[in-house]
Amino acid sequence: MVAITLPDGSVKRFDGPVSGKQVAQSIGAGLVKAALAVKVDGEVRDLAREIAHDAAVEIVTRKSPEALELLRHDAAHVMAQATQELYPDTQVTFGPATETGFYYDFARKEPFTPEDLEQIERRMHEIVDRDLSLEREVWERNHAIRHFEDIGEKYKAQHIETLPAGEEISIYRQGDWLDLCRGPHLPSTKNLGHAFKLMRVSGAYWRGDASNEQLQRVYGTAWRDEKELKAYLHMLEEAEKRDHRKLGREMDLFHFQEEAPGAVFWHPKGWATFSKLLDYMKRRNEEGGYVEVNAPQIMDRSMWEASGHWEAYHEHMFTTETEDGRTFAIKPMNCPGHVQIFNQGLRSYRELPLRLAEFGKVHRYEPSGALHGLMRVRAFTQDDAHIFCTPEQVKQEVQDASRMILSIYRDFGFETVRIKFSDRPDKRIGADHVWDRLEADLKGALDEMGEPYELNPGEGAFYGPKLEFVLRDAIGRDWQCGTVQVDMNLPERLDATYVGQDGERHRPAMLHIAKLGSLERFAGILIEHYAGRLPLWLSPLQVLVATITSEADGYAREVAAALKKAGLKAEIDLRNEKINYKVREHSLKKVPVIAVVGAREAAEQTVALRRLGGQTQEVLALSEAIHRLSNEAVAPDLAAASEETAPAAPAAAAV
Repeated sequence: MVAITLPDGSVKRFDGPVSGKQVAQSIGAGLVKAALAVKVDGEVRDLAREIAHDAAVEIVTRKSPEALELLRHDAAHVMAQATQELYPDTQVTFGPATETGFYYDFARKEPFTPEDLEQIERRMHEIVDRDLSLEREVWERNHAIRHFEDIGEKYKAQHIETLPAGEEISIYRQGDWLDLCRGPHLPSTKNLGHAFKLMRVSGAYWRGDASNEQLQRVYGTAWRDEKELKAYLHMLEEAEKRDHRKLGREMDLFHFQEEAPGAVFWHPKGWATFSKLLDYMKRRNEEGGYVEVNAPQIMDRSMWEASGHWEAYHEHMFTTETEDGRTFAIKPMNCPGHVQIFNQGLRSYRELPLRLAEFGKVHRYEPSGALHGLMRVRAFTQDDAHIFCTPEQVKQEVQDASRMILSIYRDFGFETVRIKFSDRPDKRIGADHVWDRLEADLKGALDEMGEPYELNPGEGAFYGPKLEFVLRDAIGRDWQCGTVQVDMNLPERLDATYVGQDGERHRPAMLHIAKLGSLERFAGILIEHYAGRLPLWLSPLQVLVATITSEADGYAREVAAALKKAGLKAEIDLRNEKINYKVREHSLKKVPVIAVVGAREAAEQTVALRRLGGQTQEVLALSEAIHRLSNEAVAPDLAAASEETAPAAPAAAAV
């Protein structure tokens, strides 16, 4: 007798082993039709696999969270089959699902062309319509190796040879085509549907090792239905329009060049916006009780060995050796330097929590192929902070830091923010009872705040659990930015202590806090989120004064001077060009406000304001325009502080 517990708590009993499909049939005909797979005690399996023991079972349908990964995995297999049918000399390696689709690495002498991808995609649709069942088989290891060697699939044979001795060798048949795979898979190719598209080809290496043979990686995307696919493709179109590298050129913000790969050359306008980001964060840190410090850019190798970074991270560090034989490293993070500042002098529990912040420039050697504008660089400014506190203070500090991070994202216009809780990884240091406490503190902090969070199992740092703050931009993309990590390891390694109430020395807990993360990356996210149309307070040029006629040149200079006196960033365009040409040109540069002035405006002391993206203009007295724009250009934190300190309105007089 096998007892199957369903999600609603009800129990169905079967005389013997039962497949997922049979469980679905026992519930209803509609569920059988919709079923894609079965989840047994949390593990997703093929619908046809038998369940031979009492278990909690859930039928996976297209609406289930697990459906997308299944569909994308099967799309990769269908692509591989289509490719080998069209190009039989092609060897397949591996093809996993990704966050937005799938890919498969192929070994083929000729490079794939766009026309090849079109043919492969058409064949994929044909294979879906064939309604081929996917059947799982378990093969003996040596038989599997011989089979793949005999058909010229050397990569599959090599992979099987590296698998642990006791691991099951599972093969999936898809009509006449088969592949080595752990699964699970859909019941049939028909279940995949037609909501997929092949996107591009790139290079890859066998097993990810540059010393191995180069392969061709074909990327695709797959979704539950055509509506989701169209939405994703539209998002990609929007992302291309919003590409911060393109906008950076158009707005004259920054550039990159080969002589300094992964390092930003900030132009005046770009640096103006970057400086506003920096100033904002400094004010928020001061408000949050952080004190700013600055640690050395270069430190001896011995410091990084003591902290543990040399062993775990040295291949990503820029190093140099001096004539006296010492090895120095440019810092890839600020943590060890902050511990050294904490260690100067005898610390008392009365000084805790001590919140140190630094906008330190850090350098990390990223592979050249991974560099991507501001989003992935080798030199960046980190809004790094470290809180040294007693273990009893951890929960409160986590809450304060989390509230601050969420508030900061709201100020920048990000309303949708998800929090991921990442617990202990398999490879970690520290005792389990310490991990138990730190994980409980992180969870407890969020629970008390009433903040929902997602579990991200096993993704904590090797030294402690963490919270990851993932914001969603205007076109639906997710960006992981802020983190709160709890660490009991670095204080131990670098001998950080404080004197407690009992007069004895104790180890502090150390919280690693990043609110924006990399300021360069966050600037790139902002540019794309706003499609270059930055809020007035962040815009490097806030108002452009443009003349209709040269008769207004003198008045234009007066307007610009008045705007600057009010603290606004303003420039003048006195060129002998038509006003529509000027407006169009500066709109392409994403200037948020254009103040148009002509003879009438000069005579009446007014300006005609044109907003970026607007179709109309508003004529205002110069004083009123300056008042409105000055208020609009105030940073959100300063505006909030002004509202809090503004005197209350006088009470109405009694009648």
